[in-house]
Amino acid sequence: MTPAEDGRMLELRVPARPAELKTIRDAVRSCVEACGCDEKSTADIVLAIDEACQNIIRHAYHGQPGGQIVIEIDHFDDKLVFSLTDFAPTIDPETVKPRDLDDIRPGGLGTHFIRHVMDETTFTKPPSSEGNEEGNLLRMVRRID
Repeated sequence: MTPAEDGRMLELRVPARPAELKTIRDAVRSCVEACGCDEKSTADIVLAIDEACQNIIRHAYHGQPGGQIVIEIDHFDDKLVFSLTDFAPTIDPETVKPRDLDDIRPGGLGTHFIRHVMDETTFTKPPSSEGNEEGNLLRMVRRID
């Protein structure tokens, strides 16, 4: 991985299991550091990707075994593009809303954090692949200095 080169830095396919989150965090951290992000930005980005993957495991796959997550990181000039694809039933992006911050209780703030850390977030249906018509694509963009 050389930060001077634009393009794909990572393509990682992992089972949608909590045990894989460390592998994901380590891979994301390595890519983000290679792009020259400072320690705080790196930590924030890694946590945002971790939160998004946890949401896929809990909410898209409902914790059921057999699911997959594909993580792609692309580097273009002054930005990083993170794409997380799952093959769970397609969701309505309008249903992915952060909980009201006045609703004080544990959990449920991951989408707030993701939107705070990333400059752009979009949910779409991924391009049809692998013969699967289901799935979700979360694309997140973070500008870097």
